[in-house]
Amino acid sequence: MSFTAARFDVNLSMLFTELPLLERPAAAAAAGFDAVELWWPWPDEPVPAKTSLDDLRTALETAGTRLVGLNFYAGQLPGPDRGALSLPGTESERFRANIEVAADFAASVGCTALNALYGNRLDGVDPAEQDALALDNLVRAAAAADHAGAVLLVEALNAAESPRYPLVDADAAVALVQRVNEASGLGNTRLLLDLYHLAMGGADLPAVIDKHAGSVGHVQIADLPGRGAPGTGALPLSDLLARLTGAGYEGFVGLEHKPSPGGSAASFGWRA
Repeated sequence: MSFTAARFDVNLSMLFTELPLLERPAAAAAAGFDAVELWWPWPDEPVPAKTSLDDLRTALETAGTRLVGLNFYAGQLPGPDRGALSLPGTESERFRANIEVAADFAASVGCTALNALYGNRLDGVDPAEQDALALDNLVRAAAAADHAGAVLLVEALNAAESPRYPLVDADAAVALVQRVNEASGLGNTRLLLDLYHLAMGGADLPAVIDKHAGSVGHVQIADLPGRGAPGTGALPLSDLLARLTGAGYEGFVGLEHKPSPGGSAASFGWRA
């Protein structure tokens, strides 16, 4: 595979998880990466202690790695949770408490993309109520991201793995991106184009790229089947990324795949 035009970052919530959080940036650097991304690293703490934030910042700086993507609080990932911002009650309150914390941390390390996972549908709750709550919280998140010099990302997952998640194709995610931009007046909300999730949903990936490349703020990849590294499955990832580049995308491509059987450090031989 040839990926000559792509700028890759490593998702440290999927790779190098055999190491403590604070050791992962250095491990990514040793594997040849100077950019990383993370899900919210403290799934039970939307507002962690200042020392936790300071220690992570120091670990990133000491390793010489830049954090280019960060999730807002989204509950337990991986796991049954798929976000918090559309869930009435405690979880949306936790999301709101996290907004400024995550945005301030992003600003302090030069992170320019903040991802907000929508959340699952709940039994006994009107979907319209969840959607109204979600829009309000996304507008709040867009404002915080704007103050941090970042874009807000909206991601489509796939119905096979996330059957209660309402955004399971690119059209639905981009429609929400447009609603948030209209409601916020900021224009800083973008699509997180996850090629693995869209492929799991049966999408025509070249057609998705051609239709929505102008809305993309970040890209994530893994091969299919298996969610392994490029080359372990059947997706033509080099061709798809070349298509994105040709459509004008110049941002990072997050490696959000499972480690190889030999471990995380052995997962990048395809780059050669």
